[in-house]
Order: sequence, then structure tokens, then C-alpha cells
Amino acid sequence: MSDANGPTGRTAGPTGPEEPSDTATGAGAVTGSPGASGPAAADTAVPSGAPTGRQVRVVLVDDHRMFRTGVQAEIGQTERTGVQVVGEAADVDQAVTVITAARPEVVLLDVHLPGGGGVEVLRRCAPLMGDAEQPVRFLALSVSDAAEDVIGVIRGGARGYVTKTITGTDLVDSIFRVQEGDAVFSPRLAGFVLDAFASTDAPPVDEDLDRLTQREREVLRLIARGYAYKEIAKQLFISVKTVESHVSAVLRKLQLSNRHELTRWATARRLV
Repeated sequence: MSDANGPTGRTAGPTGPEEPSDTATGAGAVTGSPGASGPAAADTAVPSGAPTGRQVRVVLVDDHRMFRTGVQAEIGQTERTGVQVVGEAADVDQAVTVITAARPEVVLLDVHLPGGGGVEVLRRCAPLMGDAEQPVRFLALSVSDAAEDVIGVIRGGARGYVTKTITGTDLVDSIFRVQEGDAVFSPRLAGFVLDAFASTDAPPVDEDLDRLTQREREVLRLIARGYAYKEIAKQLFISVKTVESHVSAVLRKLQLSNRHELTRWATARRLV
């Protein structure tokens, strides 16, 4: 699978990239042809993963409305792609509610979500994944390419993991493959999963790391890599103030004093 430029938001609806008060779109609010325009929307080639006459019902779970809008514009033209977006959610509680109500065939799931992250959505939706007659399958779609994020959601029951650099055509193909029961990964990420499951020894539990939320881990990793607060904010689509709050929470939970100690802590655990 090629990791090319992925979908981006294109409508004027959102007032900003970080919207914790975003509301979920219920199963009844099915979107038809989106009004967004641009290079992605102009692509009229039918993706290889969407045979003529075949459709797949999808729920989008991501805490950034602009990103969901971009994905909807890129893949949600059902007559072209075969993908029918039947709901959206911006946090864990909304996701569980919408997925339970809509019973989609595939859920595009972000790893970092308010309320516990993608792993928590998987945990609470385990009965739906185990339904023999109408299973709900999950495909992680995240900006993170960290091994612990990939392995965490796969252990939680996701059928695949692709990064947000994926092209719209490849994303549609991945959705159909997951619907069919295949496991789908961006090429670089597949090695993480193979290494993790090939090991005979279970990885040790890190109680300190487990205290951090998924978003705090992502901020921690970027801090340890030497990113400035403004750079982290831009990469994660959050405000500088939110970055500062996450860093303060990480320092408090890990009982560290400054970012230099934090960097040493992360490096020792190979999180960088």
C-alpha cells in the first residue's frame, strides 16, 4: 500500500481544528454526495477496492472535524467509491453510541481520542466485533506511527492500521479489504505487528506509561524528539495551551521536573 498524500479537510464549517464539544452524527444522518471541491474530490477513477454495485457502510471516528470532513469528501461519494458514511463521532462515548446504533461494517478509528483513546472504543465494542452474523470491523487511521499505538489497537481487535498519509484510493481499498476480513497495514507498520506477535515473551507492563492517556503519550514522544510546543501543536492540530496542559499532566503523573528529565525517561523506554 502506498503512503502518499492523504485526505484533508476542505469545508468552511469548522471554526478550528480542535473541537472537544463536537457532536456525533447518528446512524440516520447519512451523507450523500459531499459538497467539498478540490483535487481529491475531482478524482473520478473507481478505486480497485470498490467493485461496481458493491457498498460498505462506514463510521468515521476522529476528534478533528476538519479531518472527518476531508475523509467524507474523499471517500464518501457512494456512487463512485462504494463507501457509504453512516455516522461520525469525535470521542469515545460518541463513538460507542454511534457504532452501536449504526452497526457499520467498518469503523475508521483514530488512535487518540478524548475519553480513553481508540483502545477504549475497541474494548467497549468487543461484543459487536464478535457478532458472527454482522461483525463490526475496525481499521485504525492515525497520524501516529508509533509501535505501541499500532500494537495496542491490534491487540484490542482492530483488523488493520494505516497512517493519515494514505491516499483516498488506497483507503477505500483498505476499507473493502477489512470488510472482507483481511488484515491491512501501511508497509512500515506491518513489521511492528509481526515482531510483537512473533515474540514468545509478553512485553512487560509499564505502570508509569499506563498512567498516560494516548494523547499524553503522543505529546511525550514529540517532546522527547526535541519538538517545540508550537511544532507539536501544529502536528497534532491542537493549541499551544493544550500542549502545555498535556506536558504538565505528563510531568505530574511521572513525577518529573522538566522536559529534560522527560526526554531521558522516554529515551530509556525507547519511546522516541
